[in-house]
Amino acid sequence: MTLEHAPEVHPGFWKSWLIASRPKTLPAAAAPVILGSAAAFADGSFRLGPALAALAGALLLQIGANIANDYFDFKKGADAGARLGPLRVTQSGLLTPRQVLGGIVVVFLLAALIGVYLVLVAGTPVALMGILSIMAALAYTGGPYPLGYNGMGEVFVFIFFGLVATCGTYFVQTLTVSAGALYAAISIGLLISAILVVNNLRDLESDRISGKRTQAVRLGERGSLREYNTLFLLAYAALGFSVFSRAVTPWALLALISAPRAWILTRQVAVKRGRELNQSLADTGQLVLLFGVLYSIGLVVSRLVR
Repeated sequence: MTLEHAPEVHPGFWKSWLIASRPKTLPAAAAPVILGSAAAFADGSFRLGPALAALAGALLLQIGANIANDYFDFKKGADAGARLGPLRVTQSGLLTPRQVLGGIVVVFLLAALIGVYLVLVAGTPVALMGILSIMAALAYTGGPYPLGYNGMGEVFVFIFFGLVATCGTYFVQTLTVSAGALYAAISIGLLISAILVVNNLRDLESDRISGKRTQAVRLGERGSLREYNTLFLLAYAALGFSVFSRAVTPWALLALISAPRAWILTRQVAVKRGRELNQSLADTGQLVLLFGVLYSIGLVVSRLVR
């Protein structure tokens, strides 16, 4: 196994953990929670405590999934050779496998503690969502059938970072799930899935060599580009249909301001390859946040102008 090169100067213990957490991924984890809270506000049911707890829980689950991916990819040898993506702390030797495994346990325990509060607020359905979310985060690259290695990554992201995160946030404040919250969850979930498409397109060749069967490996470059474009198209179509069906207010169409940026991204991803896609990956994450914030502003304004 070829070790990934560590920085010439060790960044230090705490900086290494910051690298492991992959902070650039966190806005995409926050966007569904912001959107779910805005939907609750629009329906007159916003509750600050559960909203903040849902945000903290979502961020911890994202960090836990990132660290778990770092650990399990190392154990399975999937990070062998030169990486095109961000530095991995286990492979590069910045942290030992035992330290990283301990970090996984600590992060998910903290998420579980927040979950206890949310269960007290909203009941046992939250416990089920939390348990399944942690299990799925571990199963993404761990276990006998890693979801991310077998073409299920986009499905995992759509369900847990789209539907569960958005509708779960709405639920802990309202004890129900509205059609508006569900449509919002579908739109944001599809966009977050597009982040993974870019990630897997960038790593297509190395994943094929290491035996991963991501959707990018299965579909190839052209199929992955179609998938990326289709996810964008469906996300904005779901937004339009939610307004057409009167599930949400027309103010939600503020999110369409992000559409030109989505179009530019589809053109860029069509011609970039390898490390060039790292910027497109970051830009897709920023699009998710922009879409979620604009959508949320529309929902909040709709309540304020009533």
